[in-house]
Amino acid sequence: MGFPCVIRSCFVLGSTSAVAQAICWELGRQGCQRFHLIARDARRNEPFAAALRESFGAAVSTASTDLIADASPLAAPLPQVDDFDLYLLTAGSLGDAERARDDAGEALRITAANYSGLLPWLTAIATPERLARGGRLWVFSSVAGDRGRPSNAHYGAAKAALTVLCEGLLLRCHGRPFCVRLIKAGFLATPMTVGKAPPALCADPAAVARALLRRPDRRGLDYLPWWWAVVMGVVRLLPASLASRL
Repeated sequence: MGFPCVIRSCFVLGSTSAVAQAICWELGRQGCQRFHLIARDARRNEPFAAALRESFGAAVSTASTDLIADASPLAAPLPQVDDFDLYLLTAGSLGDAERARDDAGEALRITAANYSGLLPWLTAIATPERLARGGRLWVFSSVAGDRGRPSNAHYGAAKAALTVLCEGLLLRCHGRPFCVRLIKAGFLATPMTVGKAPPALCADPAAVARALLRRPDRRGLDYLPWWWAVVMGVVRLLPASLASRL
């Protein structure tokens, strides 16, 4: 079974992502018994839910949402979010970086999928009552937000905004029982990065899941894998003549 399970229930926004499914699978192995899986594509969501039920006997519910619609100022009231031991937010999309340079609609879609569409969910999760009771919130951002680059400026800007928001939430929870964990992931071996990153730089989602669950109550910032902290430290120091080529 590996590590003893302290997380008995898990809420996931972005449950069709490879890293979310790797974390859920490892949680199932450790004895987690309740999952709520939310994704944009309900048809892709259900097979994984069925696998969790069959393999671990877990109670699994599913739902679908559209983060672009959620980002609208005319969106419905905040979503209803029940109590869980862990809230895991992995939703996001690279979008079409080339198109976003000239198409404001694509730029807004990238922003919604990676930042503004998450705001109603983060607001619904981080209520004063829940922060006082305790729990865990793990939010996947990206190293792309550490410095603006021509190749993915809109995606990086959205992830930078998400990072700053979660840093503020992390400080808000200082001294409280609720643990906020901000995860700046580099390239992961997922369908989203196929053809866009050298395989040697792509971490295995299952290895990332095991690393995170070794310290389930950790709070603060994690670079995954750890060496991305060094890489991005160098990238932030590059002069514009070199950074413009990234």
